[in-house]
Amino acid sequence: MSVDTATTAQVDGASGARELDAVVIGAGVAGLYQLHQLREQGLRVRAYDAAGDVGGTWYWNRYPGARFDSEAYIYQYLFDEDLYKDWSWSQRFPDQPEIERWMHYVTDRLDLRRDIQFSTTVTGARFDEDRGRWTVETDRGETIDTQFLVTCAGMLSAPMADLFPGQADFRGTIVHTSRYPAEGLELEGKRVGVVGIGATGIQVIQTIAGQVGHLTVFARTPQYALPMKNPHFGPEDVAAYKARFPELRTTLPRTFTGFEYDFEHSYADLTPEQRREILEEIYENGSLKLWLASFPEIFFDEAASEEVSEFVREKMRARLRHDPHLCDVLIPTDYGFGTHRVPLETNYLEVYLRPDVELVGVRDNPIVRVVPQGLQLEDGTVHELDVIILATGFDAGTGALTRIDIRGRGGRALTEDWGRDIRTTMGLMVHGYPNLLTTAVPLAPSAALCNMTTCLQQQTEWISDLVRSMRSQGKSVIEPTQEGEDAWVAHHDETASANLISRTTSWYVGSNVPGKPRRVLSYTGGVGTYREKCDEVAAAGYPGFDIR
Repeated sequence: MSVDTATTAQVDGASGARELDAVVIGAGVAGLYQLHQLREQGLRVRAYDAAGDVGGTWYWNRYPGARFDSEAYIYQYLFDEDLYKDWSWSQRFPDQPEIERWMHYVTDRLDLRRDIQFSTTVTGARFDEDRGRWTVETDRGETIDTQFLVTCAGMLSAPMADLFPGQADFRGTIVHTSRYPAEGLELEGKRVGVVGIGATGIQVIQTIAGQVGHLTVFARTPQYALPMKNPHFGPEDVAAYKARFPELRTTLPRTFTGFEYDFEHSYADLTPEQRREILEEIYENGSLKLWLASFPEIFFDEAASEEVSEFVREKMRARLRHDPHLCDVLIPTDYGFGTHRVPLETNYLEVYLRPDVELVGVRDNPIVRVVPQGLQLEDGTVHELDVIILATGFDAGTGALTRIDIRGRGGRALTEDWGRDIRTTMGLMVHGYPNLLTTAVPLAPSAALCNMTTCLQQQTEWISDLVRSMRSQGKSVIEPTQEGEDAWVAHHDETASANLISRTTSWYVGSNVPGKPRRVLSYTGGVGTYREKCDEVAAAGYPGFDIR
């Protein structure tokens, strides 16, 4: 144990276990703030992260083109005005290196490193019912005895990387985007294949197209994509957004998705001409506003969904010069705009007009294996490649925790429970797992439909307030009741079934993971509504929870 952590942890000489009040899994946006809050209460708390430094998703995702698609000035912590204002962003949507520098700034400003252990994977955790405490194990052979186990492992942190047979036999380089080497890859002159055209794949493709010898894109599910407008910020721009801090701190937690904008128009109250005018204006904004602040009806009214979807298709067709093959593979027609994750892009569609770029549709002729020389499709075609970049997504929401052996009451396993049915209580706890407190897991907005910093701040603050309340009352164990969890799951499902997201096939419902139970992962009632419901539970003394 280093000298600077000796005050926050003890080691039991008999058992060899480090004794803590709280273990935080993860040192990303949620984990850093959770560590800060619990430490401010005087708890002995330590964060563990498999990464070599802080950052969470912004540590792991170093692929070419990685950047925000939330505006930088809203993707920030709002609990400290000086912390907010003493950092200045260079542009509206900064890239990964700048984001990582910001996370280092926060970490150092709050002096968090002394209570974070890097390059350490939490491999298992078992709840001791007699003592009301968790025994946590790491890949370093360590054992930690803790009262609370707080998971801040991220909703997109379990990559779907080992998808195709034969990957180990590939003669070239194969890498998943979330494990892209920090030193980069040598791509110049190489035959590069990118598998996947979701948000990550789009960023990679548009960035490397002019750098490689030949680019082959393997596309299965077409995506609605919106052009990003990303101006650089001068001193006046920085001063202007910083002056908005009081406004942003008040409004962001209460909008539908935690962004600065919210739905302002009613589809039914406008003529087609008026709707078109609004869509054109919002489209020119160059942000996610068309998705998150055009017409709320796009999520539950099929006519509204189709009109906005066709508007975006029209824009995409024009940029693809109405090429039949490109339009067929790249433009969605079987689901509505906004029911999948909407990516922002910069000249992405124009990449496919280049002579050194080949688009391969794999919807009806899927990739079946990796062979030593490249990728083989179902019809036997082999595409020879030097580098394969897998932009194949994640086991969202659940994967980060189901890859840990977490055992609750009676030895029940979270991996098995969620393998049958994905259930939580407000995305903050799970029945059967006392003192396990969760962020960025299913049945909360932070599972998908939220500006992540907005939702993760809210969840970690709720957890911190809960811990403070329990300690003030001399309570040591909390668990959601079966009835309380049933009520939340029913409310979540009722809300989800009313919108079109529940009728699509995407990672939003877990359909990208074979065998994963189908359920809309994110709470779709809105960020502001979710916050109100969480606050109501706390104010009422936590009904639906057994506290002892």
